Amino acid sequence: MEDANMFYRRKFYVVTNDFVEEFNNHFNKTNLPNQLSHGSRLIGRWMTPNDDDTTEIFAIWEYDNYEAYVEIENKIIADIKHVNKIKKWYEVNGGREHVLTKYILQVKSEKLISTVTI
Repeated sequence: MEDANMFYRRKFYVVTNDFVEEFNNHFNKTNLPNQLSHGSRLIGRWMTPNDDDTTEIFAIWEYDNYEAYVEIENKIIADIKHVNKIKKWYEVNGGREHVLTKYILQVKSEKLISTVTI
């Protein structure tokens, strides 16, 4: 049974199929190492094709509590070296606006609520 104070988050994307490989490489080479270095814990990351030309990609993250999540996210935002890597990745792929309109069609970050009662 999970600790009642634990905080779980699902980060969800809908990505065009022609961008899945680029997006997954970016996650594995840039985002994952940075998240882990600041204390995030990855439960897992999966993808499933949709019926159109898109793929749903999502990750489940675990934190000691909501406050720990906020603290880790603030550290990530303040990590200038990482922020610059992200900016460069967007530039290489046509700019942030281009990526978020042509390749990454939907992004959500959601709190997960347990349904386990025992």
